[in-house]
Amino acid sequence: MKTSFVSLLAGLVLIVAGSLLAHFVQTSGGTRISDIRIPMDDGKELSAYLYVPKSATIDTPAPGILAVHGYINSRETQSSFAIELARRGYVVLAMDQSGHGYSTNTAFASAFGGPAGLTYLRSLPFVDADKIGLEGHSMGGWTVLNAAMAMPDAYQSLALVGSSTGAPFAAPGTPEFPRNLAVVFSKYDEFAPLMWEVPRAAEVSNSGKLQTVFGTDAPVEPERVYGSIEDGTARVLMQPVTTHPGDHLDFGATADVIEWMDSTLDAPNPLPARNQIWQYKEMGTALALIGAALLLVSTFALLNLVNTPPARLSEFDTPKVVAGPTLWITLIIGLIVPAATYFTFTEWGAQFPNFGIFRQNITNQIMSWALANGVIAAIGLLFARPHKTRLNPSGLVSALIATSLLFGVSVLMSVMLKVDFRFWVVALKPLGLHQWPIFLAYFLPFLGFFFASHLSQIRLFAGQKSAWSQFRTAWLMSAGGMTLLIGAVYIALFLFGKLPDFADPLFSIVGIQFIPILTLTAVIAVVSWRTSRSALPGALLSALFVTWYIVAGQATHI
Repeated sequence: MKTSFVSLLAGLVLIVAGSLLAHFVQTSGGTRISDIRIPMDDGKELSAYLYVPKSATIDTPAPGILAVHGYINSRETQSSFAIELARRGYVVLAMDQSGHGYSTNTAFASAFGGPAGLTYLRSLPFVDADKIGLEGHSMGGWTVLNAAMAMPDAYQSLALVGSSTGAPFAAPGTPEFPRNLAVVFSKYDEFAPLMWEVPRAAEVSNSGKLQTVFGTDAPVEPERVYGSIEDGTARVLMQPVTTHPGDHLDFGATADVIEWMDSTLDAPNPLPARNQIWQYKEMGTALALIGAALLLVSTFALLNLVNTPPARLSEFDTPKVVAGPTLWITLIIGLIVPAATYFTFTEWGAQFPNFGIFRQNITNQIMSWALANGVIAAIGLLFARPHKTRLNPSGLVSALIATSLLFGVSVLMSVMLKVDFRFWVVALKPLGLHQWPIFLAYFLPFLGFFFASHLSQIRLFAGQKSAWSQFRTAWLMSAGGMTLLIGAVYIALFLFGKLPDFADPLFSIVGIQFIPILTLTAVIAVVSWRTSRSALPGALLSALFVTWYIVAGQATHI
């Protein structure tokens, strides 16, 4: 119990300290950050963070930049670009594109929200409307391209980061459109075939589609500026050594965007492009994310131990240790099946009927994988009887209280310090009001999955004595196979320059998040058993947390 209490305090300390660090970094130099809403004609609204440097005033308006994240991300993902551009005197509008984050319309609506975002930015009295830049990552690139198409005279330069002109969601690029274009396309970008119609991102210079935009029949030379900035026809290709999501953690990609905006808009406060501090904000939110996991699990454990002290836990029967062929066969199945079915079941999930309540397409695909694997686990339990576990209503209350406490803390940090809990693509943020009905729709399917999954894990580890051996078994059953799969996919990418043929680019990136999330649920399964001798409280806690995590981070489509 003492350990749980100390861990709870440590979690709170990490959340507060990490969030304060992140806040101080993103407001360095006097930058003000506001959480704003942009009304739409249909009654919906777009959300955004507005970064206003101290030097931007009505008397001395500053250049403005519309910065937009990619698909199934949110405005916080753009923080490396937003922080550095604001430090250099630009007003930055980091917008949740349509159907993402706290924007209440649906994905792809209203030209992704690009024109509305650009109109709002230009309307600000402390923004120099004659010096506007656009920056977008992945689908965010299509968002700003739609803004450029709708308002061709309303911007001066554009940076596509891990994105492209043309189909499927933007106008074809030409030597004149868009104005003053920088293409920042990493050498290991997973979406090279979709974006620039080449098999490997490192070969983007040979893309006929890119050559058309640059007005040349020869391979595009990286770092060479084609055309004229004064005429609006400038073009440049930059190739950081990273992946598609890696653009958000790469000094080179950030520097490339800074240099292009400085060249085309004239930074009010020029700094060397490599003078960057965003990484400390990322460290802060990473500490807060670790603290969030500690707070969640420790609160759950402490409440369970209050209701069922260790002396009472010893009264319950100790199950036999599962060993020999049974252990190894079950472990191998647990390793192989979730990973082997990942790309297939998520692809099938694209056809999952929404019934008017399952409103997030990517969440449907994740849910399909979870439901199918939950059924497989349940069938396995029919043939290998699980150890009996208690219902333990007090444990269910513990799960609800632990989740509610973490949610309240996340809201407080978001409102007061304008931060969420994240590292890279792994991000936890409060649900918006419009997302609660969506959360309720997905909760029961994920609860069913975690109940079957935790019962399977407990059957193997319940007889083991040490917490470490129990966690090792639970981790192998939950996250082990996914770790091997995603590791193999990215080793292949770095060795051969392209993903394996069986790997979907989007779900390869989504799969990265499975590893830490399933690691946490393995911890929860062990803690639930050790503090309550019950599987259901841990399954409930995992379902509450994971449904919150997924729904808050995904795009809403209907």
